[in-house]
Amino acid sequence: MRIAVSFRVASLLLVLCLSNSFTFADDKTPIAKDKKPAEVAKSPEPHKSSAAPTRIMPLEEVKLGMRGVAYTVFEGTKPEAMEVEILGVLHNMNGPKSDMILARLHGTKVEFTGVVAGMSGSPVYIDGKLIGALAFRIGSFSKEPIAGITPIEDMLEINELDRSAPPQSVFAPTRPETETSRTSISGGNPDAKAGDLTQLASYMTPIAAPLVFSGFSDEAVKRFMPQFVSAGIMPVLGAGSVSNAVQPEAIEPGSSVGIVLVRGDMDIAATCTVTYMDAERLLACGHPLFQFGKVEMPMTKSTVLATLPSPLNAFKIAASTETIGSFVQDRHTGIMGKFGADSQMIPVTLNVRGGSKPKQFHYEMLNNPKLTPVVMMSTIFNALQGLNEYGEDSSYRMEGKISVQGFPTVQMQNMFAPADAQPTSVSVAMSVGDRFGRIYENSYQTPDIKGVQIDLDLIRERRWARIEAARTDMTEARPGDQIMVEVVLRPFRGERIVKQIPVRIPTTTPKGNVRILISDGDTLDKSRRSPGQFARKLDLNATIASLNKERTNDRLYVSVLQSNPQAMVEDKVMPGLPLSVMNVMDGMRGTQDMIVSGESAVDESSTPLDFVVAGSQVITLTIK
Repeated sequence: MRIAVSFRVASLLLVLCLSNSFTFADDKTPIAKDKKPAEVAKSPEPHKSSAAPTRIMPLEEVKLGMRGVAYTVFEGTKPEAMEVEILGVLHNMNGPKSDMILARLHGTKVEFTGVVAGMSGSPVYIDGKLIGALAFRIGSFSKEPIAGITPIEDMLEINELDRSAPPQSVFAPTRPETETSRTSISGGNPDAKAGDLTQLASYMTPIAAPLVFSGFSDEAVKRFMPQFVSAGIMPVLGAGSVSNAVQPEAIEPGSSVGIVLVRGDMDIAATCTVTYMDAERLLACGHPLFQFGKVEMPMTKSTVLATLPSPLNAFKIAASTETIGSFVQDRHTGIMGKFGADSQMIPVTLNVRGGSKPKQFHYEMLNNPKLTPVVMMSTIFNALQGLNEYGEDSSYRMEGKISVQGFPTVQMQNMFAPADAQPTSVSVAMSVGDRFGRIYENSYQTPDIKGVQIDLDLIRERRWARIEAARTDMTEARPGDQIMVEVVLRPFRGERIVKQIPVRIPTTTPKGNVRILISDGDTLDKSRRSPGQFARKLDLNATIASLNKERTNDRLYVSVLQSNPQAMVEDKVMPGLPLSVMNVMDGMRGTQDMIVSGESAVDESSTPLDFVVAGSQVITLTIK
């Protein structure tokens, strides 16, 4: 059957050549003889009112065997044509009431590279009418460039576009209608191979938008790759850049477009292809980047440096250039950008002192609840790992702040040293990322983060000590007495350190036993939490207050614990409550963010150390 079909197509093309009415471009697309091949992909500059309107082909008019043309950039900035052969329409393949057009691509370049990451969004036309965007590919090792097309009607449903009548502005490249435009390659039988097509489409996956990490180490990309991959983005190391360089070429359907997540001393940007444009906005990708809905990400022009063919991981190497607007929607069938719109980015300043000379990093990152914490972690980790002074035994003191519009500043003060499980740079990154995650996860206010500043002092040794033992100079005491607690700490590869800490027993302490907890800050913070604390989210003000009350790692904490119950409402602690009061408050749990614990911390003191402290010890004391 395939031989017969190929012979029929070859015969038809031979007749067309002999008729001297058509010639062929390098990608086998028939064009009128009186046109130059370059004119096939030519479109006028956007925003011109004189441009011909974009014509749309409804999905019900797309039939098996039709042939059309798609446009994408293989190198540089100019879209190039590829012939498209419609294999069928598959209903509900992209979700309920979300159809997919299955197609085979033809052309010297695409048959060599295959369907590559960065090609998503490439517009497809039949008889000069836009039918949709290349958006899906068969998984790795496909021998043919077979792609899934998202119908343009579905893409036009994205918020803020007129569903009833799309704006008319952009010129759509046309090609003459020929017999092959209407002839099925399977003898005109629209039902031929329908089962095979459905089975084939089951292997279709969204064409990845390569997320380019420029200025990042291989270790930084690998460590945080799972978080980005789970969001549907393929990280690519160092294969491009973000700059403000002017790109004089006009953007048009088929052009490469950049989506910026981070820019500055480190860059993270994704690349896909423009599907549709009007005077105010464009559509791209044909599938979601993250499907976050409303977003703010800088939209840039993009230059394709090269298209890398690979059976496993083919992608475009692209550089984002001048900003032309902002992407404002990230939906199921594509992303939408507005020309001239601004994106609210978060400026970050990271200072590292203690090396041969101070190092300063400036960059800005997207403001998004799901991505910003992981972006923050990856950039901090990458900056520290890239220092010549960094080593496995390096420690850091951190002073920092996160400025949130209309709320108190989030203070970050801590000390970090290498642990057995992870290097110091990971600990620093996770600490800052955790704060961002908790700021964003509140269900009451949308945080408007205005900036981040982090100052790190590098210590070229492992400043870490474990609490090894603790004892007191007496086993019995009276309320108001002062006792001496002796704590033994064992530093990393160092001599034991003995600290004597005076502790006064509160005068209100009842008779019986009390516990004295000697611990690091993290252990003390965790002891005051319970799973119920995370069942209800705090509002933003309470979240920031709670973050600012957290203990630091470089202090030794001594807490006196009574057996009386303690309640915590949001960030406020009420120790030593009588049982009668606790019985009343216990009924408030359904309406208040309250945690009840069996012990009360009636006294707490801390001693600063030049080490990151780890561990805990408990001493029991009898009160007469």
